[in-house]
Amino acid sequence: MYPAVKRFFDFVFALLALLVLSPLLIPIVIGLKLTGEGYVFYLQERVGYRNRLFNIYKFATMLKDSPNMKGGIITTAKDPRITPMGGFLRKSKINELPQLLNVLFGDMSFVGPRPVMQKSFDQYPPEVQEVIYNVKPGITGIGSIVFRDEEQLITAVRDRGGDTWAYYRDVIYPHKGRVEEWYQANQSFWVDLKILFLTAWVILRPESDLVYRAFPEVPVFKPGTP
Repeated sequence: MYPAVKRFFDFVFALLALLVLSPLLIPIVIGLKLTGEGYVFYLQERVGYRNRLFNIYKFATMLKDSPNMKGGIITTAKDPRITPMGGFLRKSKINELPQLLNVLFGDMSFVGPRPVMQKSFDQYPPEVQEVIYNVKPGITGIGSIVFRDEEQLITAVRDRGGDTWAYYRDVIYPHKGRVEEWYQANQSFWVDLKILFLTAWVILRPESDLVYRAFPEVPVFKPGTP
């Protein structure tokens, strides 16, 4: 029953959000068109519901050829491939707002596991790959909150001369899998509301550990070493 109700709310609130946010979105579209490389949206293939591929919408924040430049698909803090306007959009998470279109089209939900590229998806343990997208991916989710400083973590690994892919494989992805498995076992209307609130909260207070007080059963992430 809940997935049907969730889809109804996703559609209604995505449509309302696009209308309400249009005074913000339109100037950003114009600004992106006039700066950087002049393109507005970045479409990228991601793994979605039941492991089917779809194209995710984001505001363009990096150079067009970024995946083929040094760094590949891994983005670090102060990455030189990030455009001047892109830095602000990424830090404020405004670059994620075009995903409201994905929610409207039914590819995504407001709350769920973040959709990743196939190469990143392949880093999940096989048992996680089988279940992580049994729910639709989301604009935000419990994993997005726990790993809100992911770029900083990867930057620290790189600066220490560590293997960033090994860190993803051995530290980040296994824990993300456990966190998302917790969400699937506990998802409800109230859990989703709390996640939406916590998403806004950690944007304002990124150092906060409120997520673990709101959800004491969520596995606590310990950065570890690569």
